[in-house]
Amino acid sequence: MIIFSVIAGFLIWKDLQKTFIFLDENNSKEVSFQKSSKEKSEKEKQKQESFTNISYAYPPVKISMSSMKKKGCATDGLLSGYGDNTEIEVAMINHSSCQYLHRALETWNAPPDFLKASKIMKTIKLKNVIYGMFLAEAIKENAISYYPEEKRFFDFKKMCRNGSENSWGEKTCKPSMESEEYRKYIKFITRRAMDLGIQSFLFGQVYYQDTADLKNSKIPEIVSDMKIYSKEKKMEIVIGAQTGDINDEKYLNNFDYIEGGVGIGEDGEIENGPCWKEKSDCWALLWNEKYSKKAKNVFLHLDWSGLKFDDMDVFSRMSLEKRAETLKKLHKYFVSRDMGFLLPMMATLDKENGGCFGPSPGFYSASRDYSCDDEEAIKDILKEK
Repeated sequence: MIIFSVIAGFLIWKDLQKTFIFLDENNSKEVSFQKSSKEKSEKEKQKQESFTNISYAYPPVKISMSSMKKKGCATDGLLSGYGDNTEIEVAMINHSSCQYLHRALETWNAPPDFLKASKIMKTIKLKNVIYGMFLAEAIKENAISYYPEEKRFFDFKKMCRNGSENSWGEKTCKPSMESEEYRKYIKFITRRAMDLGIQSFLFGQVYYQDTADLKNSKIPEIVSDMKIYSKEKKMEIVIGAQTGDINDEKYLNNFDYIEGGVGIGEDGEIENGPCWKEKSDCWALLWNEKYSKKAKNVFLHLDWSGLKFDDMDVFSRMSLEKRAETLKKLHKYFVSRDMGFLLPMMATLDKENGGCFGPSPGFYSASRDYSCDDEEAIKDILKEK
């Protein structure tokens, strides 16, 4: 009996020892996580404070909507370091005749890194370029961004639209302009972007961000504030939005331009109705008079969402010759109608698309250093008057 008790006691002690070790490991991980988060927060705070009153990385230019339409290029995340090899992407841009770099600064699921953007801008040698920023419909609830004006960090959870949790992956949501915190965030990042020299701002899928009741829209207030700040800085800016099938003229005229995809088929052809027939809901074709007659300006591009049926994935599965033919035809078609067609330089792809790609299967680059090699075809189109 004594022997049994000793054995039982030993086993209990071993179990307790394992438990303490387990708890100790978890506590260590928690402490490590807290320390890591604290370090990230401190670095972010220092970064934002050091950026205060920074001079233009690129002096703003006089905006020509005509140049933006004829010589605009979609350069997704160029200033955010997308594509893994910024030197190659910058070299491609420097060899081009792009006058408008659409969506160069990204905010998809991450606050913009203005110091990184500033460094990249200084390596771009093109003259009279208009830089664009994308104000995404996706944010991370646990993102870290310091707000110097109120000496605190932004609370991204407060920015989320009700019921939109995990919309774009774990701990993501759709931001709501009805949230005062989100409006402060937009004000902060767009002003910092203007301080940097960025002049075009695009709200991604604005119907996800703004209120459904357009009469109570927050857009007029936000746009007005951005325009006031740009005048204070004596710089011109343009503000656009992905407006989908919204055709309320008063609402559309809040923006200097509306923007959307073209819905190409495998043959490179497009439709002309108000909605793309490939989708069950209305995926708006903005060059249709239902939208274009009510908007100030219209920009089209090869849309991307990382899915095999989207424009960029269909495009990248074409042959080199077919891609060149498709781009030339689309550019001519839209520019001749006084609309912009943004030539693809950098964009997201489905990782298993099976077509050409850039530095990785999930990312397109037109650079001659990668398998698509559309750089020369795009350069030839941009040379045309």
